[in-house]
Amino acid sequence: MIEDRDRLASSEAREVALACIEAGIEAGHPRTVVRDAVALEGDTLRIADAMYDLGEYDEIVVLGGGNAAAHVAVALETVLGDRIDGGVVVTDDPVETERVTVREGDHPVPSERGVEGTRAVLEAADAAGEETLVLAAITGGGSAVMPAPAGDVSLAALQSTTDALLASGADISEINAVRKHLSELKGGRLAGRAAPATVVSLILSDVVGNDLSVIASGPVAPDASTFAEALAVLERYEIDAPAAVTAHLERGAAGEVGETPGPDDPAFERVSNHVVADGMTVLEAASDAAAERGYEPLVLSSRVRGEARDAATMQVAIAEEIRATGTPIEPPAVVLSGGETTVTVRGDGTGGPNQEFATSAALELEAGGEAATGDGGDIAVAAVDTDGIDGATDAAGALVDGATVEDPETARAALEENDVYPYLEARDALVLTGPTGTNLNDLRVLVVRS
Repeated sequence: MIEDRDRLASSEAREVALACIEAGIEAGHPRTVVRDAVALEGDTLRIADAMYDLGEYDEIVVLGGGNAAAHVAVALETVLGDRIDGGVVVTDDPVETERVTVREGDHPVPSERGVEGTRAVLEAADAAGEETLVLAAITGGGSAVMPAPAGDVSLAALQSTTDALLASGADISEINAVRKHLSELKGGRLAGRAAPATVVSLILSDVVGNDLSVIASGPVAPDASTFAEALAVLERYEIDAPAAVTAHLERGAAGEVGETPGPDDPAFERVSNHVVADGMTVLEAASDAAAERGYEPLVLSSRVRGEARDAATMQVAIAEEIRATGTPIEPPAVVLSGGETTVTVRGDGTGGPNQEFATSAALELEAGGEAATGDGGDIAVAAVDTDGIDGATDAAGALVDGATVEDPETARAALEENDVYPYLEARDALVLTGPTGTNLNDLRVLVVRS
């Protein structure tokens, strides 16, 4: 899974960190998740704790999108076989399927091929009837790979708005409030297009708190956000959006464009949503991997958010306290966290939140004298995005220790310019996995030796 793993695993602490990453990502892969959450006995389909009588439906189709959508489709085909009559999913990580059509999109910035694939999803939803069972594969990354520009909004306008939001420091809920109101699919509109079919979603969540309306911008979930709130996000972060974007949102706020469907909308009368994996799925597996290696695991939270570099400072301080005083747990220990940190972009470099977390952590370790032993010290820190793509780079994240930073000024300059990718690459610290087949938010691992 991890390229050049042997080189990265140059100490016991680094080896444990890599093992935790691998265990977490594997636990969140759709083949693992669907095997645990979905079963078929005769005509009875079980999804999580719900049962569905397949005898009540004339056809079964799979619709949806996201980083892991094609892998979910494959896993569903393994369970249901030729009972699946077709469907369309859009993803940036395509794999071969037997009955479901896989269309390619792009992440994190939407593309024309994503628009075309999303159009096919909407057409399939329009064709669904009252006797259709729609299995909706909704995963992280769906907001970007399933663009469906609304009204007069062009793809270019959607792209520039997305770029600006991603660089602004806005959180995912704020970003998606805008994206939902610029889309014909998001914010519950896919459910509206599929009605009166029965829609059952399998959701792999990359969102802190598992807000159904935020995951992939909630294509089959009710939406409580409004056009006015989307406009407020643009104002709050001083986003200079294209005129077509602002005009569309203003028309919606004035009541000239229909709002996204809310909880009382009849489109949701035959919709049920099931979160079958989330950030805690990853953390629990990483925790088990740590315990198997004789390390006491401590899960801080699956909901860490805020600036990546600030989160690193706090978590390294916790690791240092464990090493120095045995508080809150005795070493050897592994401190774990998930969630989705952000980066407020001020420079013009290359990197991502997990790479900034790792660089900031490496600076803290260097300042704390962790390199004094000559092997990187007693603490190793790994931070990755579970989809294998941190920011708009080919790295999942990075693995660092007290020996990573030799010249603190160079590391600080890289952070200041948001240009940590080349810095970490030069320090042989990048973690490269390629697309992992899942997307369950970030995973951060701090290993503290005794």
